[in-house]
Amino acid sequence: MIAVPASRLPMRLSLVVLAAATLGACQQRAAAPKVSEPSPVVPAPLALPTGSGCGPEIARTKAIVDSDVATGNLNKPVGDRFNADLSQAAAECAAGKSGEALHLLAAAKSRYGYR
Repeated sequence: MIAVPASRLPMRLSLVVLAAATLGACQQRAAAPKVSEPSPVVPAPLALPTGSGCGPEIARTKAIVDSDVATGNLNKPVGDRFNADLSQAAAECAAGKSGEALHLLAAAKSRYGYR
């Protein structure tokens, strides 16, 4: 055992107590509240319009864009612009200009990264 001068004993004892309290504080942890991960958004199955021709093609693309906006996969301003382009294609299709409508549809899909 090491002899400690009486004048330094209170200081050494204080250091030992401080060290023990510090170590105790490191070991005690309050139970942290559990953080739950948000559940992924699972959209309802998308019922796409069927048929051939420009009308159903445009309607299918619009349904996909609307679903992507609803699930957050596409932001609303971009979805609005995409839908405006699809409206132009739909107007051409309704006017009997199938070729022009499909051309506008293909251009819009390409512009926004859809196939």
